[in-house]
Amino acid sequence: MAEMKDAHIVEIPVDEEQQHKLLSAMNTISAAIQHHPLMEISESPGHLLLLKLWQREEDIFGRRIALKETRLDSIKRELFQLCCFFFIFHGFFLTILFNSSVNSQEEDTSHTCMKWWIPGLLSVSTSLVFVFLVQVKLWRFWKVWKQLQRERTDSRAVTRCIQELRMKGASFDLSKEPHSGKRMKSSSVEIKWKPLTWFSRYLITIALVCFAGLVFPATKFILCGF
Repeated sequence: MAEMKDAHIVEIPVDEEQQHKLLSAMNTISAAIQHHPLMEISESPGHLLLLKLWQREEDIFGRRIALKETRLDSIKRELFQLCCFFFIFHGFFLTILFNSSVNSQEEDTSHTCMKWWIPGLLSVSTSLVFVFLVQVKLWRFWKVWKQLQRERTDSRAVTRCIQELRMKGASFDLSKEPHSGKRMKSSSVEIKWKPLTWFSRYLITIALVCFAGLVFPATKFILCGF
């Protein structure tokens, strides 16, 4: 019974060279972890605080950008609705004028033609109201768009600083601040492209004004030309 209770221990020979390599690898990994930039940041209160502040600022920029993008989408929908109402109004307006001109052919056409300026003035007044509303929406759109571009630029600057801090670790200069790079433009280029930029931004307003200008003489042609 005593012999059966004896434990059989099998000794596995360990290669000293393999053990040395294993210990060397573990030491290398440990040294790499200790000298990793993120580990250096976690051990430095100043760098860790700066990283948290920039991460919080990056999150705030992300929320602002999302809100401004939502605002731009809302303004686009409002502009589309105003343009639809503008053309729907003139569609009904021209249809009514055409029907009234056809009905007045059997009556005194000269009397109707003499008062062509009344519906023309109504068309111009309504068109000016729509044009004003559209222009206000466009002003707001481009104002929010400029703010959005600034927010995106500042957000990219903060993101670059965070990446640089994570790569450099404790060697990162704590006095560094995010700077957004701006493209330098010459005054001649700005003067050359400014009218074209303005025209492209307010193309909707220009198109509505041109259409309203065509409707005004069309009123006289419909009432007096048939």
